[in-house]
Amino acid sequence: MAADGGSEPGMIPDLDTSEAAAEPLISAAGPRRPLFVDLDGTLIRTDLLVEAVFLLLKKNVLYLFLMPVWLMRGRSHLKQQIAERVAISPETLPYQPALLKMVRAEQRAGTPLILITASPRKFAQAVSDHLGLFGQVLASDGDINLKGKRKLEVIRNHVSSGGFDYAGDAKSDLVVWGEASRALVVNPAPGLLRAVRRVCGDTLVITDDDSNTLEKYAAALRLHHWLKNVLVFVPVTLAHRLNEPELVGATVVAFLSFGLTASSVYLLNDLFDLQADRSHPSKRSRPLASGSLPIEHAVLLIPVLLIAATACAVLLPTPFLLTLGGYFLLTLAYSLRLKHAVILDVIALAALYTLRLIGGATATVVVPSFWLLSFSMFLFLSLALVKRFSELSMHSDRHAGVAVRGYTDHDLPMLSQLGTASALMSVLVLALYINSESVSVLYEHPQVIWLMCPLLLYLVGRIWLLAHRNRLDEDPVIFILRDRRSHWIAVLGILLLWIAS
Repeated sequence: MAADGGSEPGMIPDLDTSEAAAEPLISAAGPRRPLFVDLDGTLIRTDLLVEAVFLLLKKNVLYLFLMPVWLMRGRSHLKQQIAERVAISPETLPYQPALLKMVRAEQRAGTPLILITASPRKFAQAVSDHLGLFGQVLASDGDINLKGKRKLEVIRNHVSSGGFDYAGDAKSDLVVWGEASRALVVNPAPGLLRAVRRVCGDTLVITDDDSNTLEKYAAALRLHHWLKNVLVFVPVTLAHRLNEPELVGATVVAFLSFGLTASSVYLLNDLFDLQADRSHPSKRSRPLASGSLPIEHAVLLIPVLLIAATACAVLLPTPFLLTLGGYFLLTLAYSLRLKHAVILDVIALAALYTLRLIGGATATVVVPSFWLLSFSMFLFLSLALVKRFSELSMHSDRHAGVAVRGYTDHDLPMLSQLGTASALMSVLVLALYINSESVSVLYEHPQVIWLMCPLLLYLVGRIWLLAHRNRLDEDPVIFILRDRRSHWIAVLGILLLWIAS
């Protein structure tokens, strides 16, 4: 956190936040000026209206068509209608720690504290009740959108004399800062900070650590999950056509298209699951859930990623674009509903992996074999089941009897049985494929490929063993792509295919 009391532009002296927690920083001794504190982006590192929109759409996506009707009667009416239908969880919101320490210090010093926000009153009151810091709450209702000039009018009506201090974060707050005795600016952009200093001579800048911004974006986009998209290379590889640059180039474009689409859905999924993620021991540190990445950035990034993915897809045959569209719709359905539907959730996950294979085939006009699709469905169904088994097993150790996405700890034996059976089915399909006529066309020594069966048995057996030991704490596909032993199995498999050829 840094404070500036009208110093030279660009010079923001450091301030120890531990001192901020012990001593008030705003008013001197004597009668204390009231401090008005904004909510969205100021007291909390998120926007409650945007969160509420996604909570509403998660309940019923058809509200998307009703919101423009509400908006026609004004933003205040829109906010009121949304607030009537959803509720926030103030105890899990990402608060600005530096500002919160300062506000608590001011409360102890007797400063009148007022929470003033353009968010709906229902949300603001919930935050105020949780914190227990504010003597009054001023917020938007069905008639008034408390923002900009309207916010300043309300402040004037509550301050008869002696001035006031105001904490905010946005350009729309400039009109309020223009009449404030002191401006508290939270995490400002350089341009905003210069504008605040022009309208208010006494400025206090409050900043939180915002390092590793690129890492936050990479984490939000789940770039490491792009590794799953290497499945698009399988059809052209098994067809022995990697020596054709045109097909390899088309597969690379397909890889990018799937990656961009997947990242857009990851962002969308995180927006739908903000409240749930904040209550999760590890997911609460995700960039959007923690507030380290602005929620508005995610909203803007989603259409940008989808447009980029579509631009890549139109370079490929039309069937690929249709496959990509099916992948997006299924992923969206999974995020909204299917991930809470027992059994359907794991079937959907297996289908998403298989769609990547189909995408690689349609991008290169290589016809995927019945054997490949059958093998993929059984193998990835097993991996989806082991993911659910692992999540449920580790959760049950802490919360026995509590359901996880519709499953309870009583379902662990069934998930294990279904998963191992599906894994063995994938090995059986591989064995039958090796004995088929199509193999003799592609391989000179197909009998060598039989050795891949014990390799696959070892791979899936080891994964299930680790899951039973609670040592599989990530997506099993990502685990395989990172695990050294799995790498050696892949090397041996490629060597066997080379010998067989």
